[in-house]
Amino acid sequence: MLFNQKGSLVGAVLAVTIGILVIHVNFVIFQGLFDAIVRDISDYNTGDVIVTDEFDFIDKSDQSLIRWFERIPVVQAATPRLSTTSEMNMTKNGKLIQETRISLVGVDPFNDIRASTVHETVTEGSYVFSRNSIVLGSNVARDLGGAQVGDSVKVLVVDRWGQDQIRRFTVTGIANSPGGQGFDYSGVIHIDTLRDMMSRHGDTGSFMVKLYDHSKAFEVKEFFLRSFPNEDFIAETTEEASEAQLQGFRSGIAMINMIGYFGMMASAFAIVTIQMMLVNGKTRQIGVMRSIGAKRKDILIIFIFQGMIIGAIGAGVGTAAGLGYTVYAKETKMSFNGSLPLEVTYNWEKIIQTALMSFILAIIASLYPSYRATKLLPVEAMRTV
Repeated sequence: MLFNQKGSLVGAVLAVTIGILVIHVNFVIFQGLFDAIVRDISDYNTGDVIVTDEFDFIDKSDQSLIRWFERIPVVQAATPRLSTTSEMNMTKNGKLIQETRISLVGVDPFNDIRASTVHETVTEGSYVFSRNSIVLGSNVARDLGGAQVGDSVKVLVVDRWGQDQIRRFTVTGIANSPGGQGFDYSGVIHIDTLRDMMSRHGDTGSFMVKLYDHSKAFEVKEFFLRSFPNEDFIAETTEEASEAQLQGFRSGIAMINMIGYFGMMASAFAIVTIQMMLVNGKTRQIGVMRSIGAKRKDILIIFIFQGMIIGAIGAGVGTAAGLGYTVYAKETKMSFNGSLPLEVTYNWEKIIQTALMSFILAIIASLYPSYRATKLLPVEAMRTV
């Protein structure tokens, strides 16, 4: 019966397909953006697990903690970080240019390139390699009048005793990360140099731990805390450490997903309308079937079966279109705003869930038209012809 109305079939299938495709597109773009931000925070700032001290700086030896972490099979590397605020100035073309309240990060050059990919954001020059070298974020370099590799800058830091500590550095690199999640607004120097300037010899602000398997982050965190029960350590996964930053994105994703599911509900109403049109257009056929002995349940089964066909075809075509878009986004390395590459993944649980939901909605949407078809009496149906 349905296949005699090809236009109705195409319309109903298209409604389901569009509903599924909208959900897939939303997932690729907005979930991909969320995952990209988490990826960059992990790669540049926190690792998969970040360890800090609840009250002060970590005073345990760097090497002892690094060796402890690297005995865990899933740990790829660990590195210490120390940060503070600073003032910078440089003379450019005979003019003194000064910037205040610049974040200054101290890194261990050897371990940092193993636990972080921030060194890969250095687009000019090279990463920190000596105690008098500094890497400037692209925005800091711009604010300093266009600082370049080879320039000399003065950095002022207030130490733990409240004294100004001034040191001159040579710019060895300019960092510019996709999406600005790296050190674009910071300066990066050797951690031992920053310790000297802050009078924090042996102290560390945090430990960034990178894993081979990201899914093991919670287990590593819990194992670390159990191993040091008498210390004031705080260990957090990437998402825990960045909860405030990510909360707004989660809310946005939930809202966008809700819009997608409303679109799927709209496709269900479209199926109801199309099925009702089929019932009205097939009044004579229904009357003939009833007059030759077809029961109401037979009519009900026919129209529900039509809904199943619409749901199955729509779910199949919509899922194929959604996967096609996902493949396209992944292969072309789709980016947000032209700068932040999306983290595109195949979430098979969500894909299957969306397809099943659309199939079930198509069946549910067929129930009322099917019920209306069963209420037609043979004599009244024939009279409408």
